Amino acid sequence: MPRTAPARARPGAGCGTVGPVAEVEITRPEKVLFPDDGITKDDMAGYYRSVARRAVPHLRGRPLMMERHPDGIGGEPLMQKNAPGYFPDWVRTAELPKEGGTVRHVLCDTADTLVYLAGQACVTPHRWLARAARPHHPDLLVVDLDPSGGADFEDVRFAARRVGELLTEVRLPSRLMTTGSRGLHVLAPLDGKADFDTVREFARGLSGVLTRRHPDRLTEEPRKANRGDRVYLDIQRNAYAQTAVAPYALRARAGAPVAAPITWDELDDPELTPRRWTLRTLGERLRARDPWADADTRGRSVAAAARRLRSVE
Repeated sequence: MPRTAPARARPGAGCGTVGPVAEVEITRPEKVLFPDDGITKDDMAGYYRSVARRAVPHLRGRPLMMERHPDGIGGEPLMQKNAPGYFPDWVRTAELPKEGGTVRHVLCDTADTLVYLAGQACVTPHRWLARAARPHHPDLLVVDLDPSGGADFEDVRFAARRVGELLTEVRLPSRLMTTGSRGLHVLAPLDGKADFDTVREFARGLSGVLTRRHPDRLTEEPRKANRGDRVYLDIQRNAYAQTAVAPYALRARAGAPVAAPITWDELDDPELTPRRWTLRTLGERLRARDPWADADTRGRSVAAAARRLRSVE
């Protein structure tokens, strides 16, 4: 079983706290992390404080991989899974097995932790699809829609609609998110009863049905050279210790684009792109209704969905 370090007690703080409870010291706040945009570490910390109420519930209890850019996004990134020993003891962690040992992952359960990670130049938190309490049993399924070659965003829209329709056919509710990079993520909540191998096999079956239905538009081909202009249905993240970009995470690209939750209706917005919102433009969206507020988040059975999948083509 994973070993989780408790958060250090502080006035007003607790494992479920999302809002600000204390000032988190940001070292070298003037350090520019996005040189083309003049965005500093302090700007990034302020952004993550502003989105914490929406972002932390999607991170809580999930092991993280930290994408750190101590020299700015133009430098070599650190893809860090293990929490450094100098992290304060109020940052909760979970020690989870890996081949030949264990890794002590950060659990981002509070706004303070999210801001502290920004102070460590963690531009992008990538989350597990399982929670630390049950690391071998995912409660999320993710299909990453990756345009290839000459594919454009209209092709990604097409792919998203087809994935959403098939998930509806097998009675799995789904949500949609821009990635802040090239494509979209389609996510489905699971009940956490199936292990990763079972979930991945189901995801493979899902992508197989879709590529047989639309062989000229969609592909399962992992090699870019063999995809042509089709959209790649990437289901590889549905495996133990694999991660996916977290909702509201910044991406290490010019403009500081955001991985932003959207509604299915917004897929038809002609202004939608994978980088539609940025650190500097997301504020108005945060003041509006949460696009996932009405989403069905009750986890469903993969076994039942797999039985339904076998009956459709």
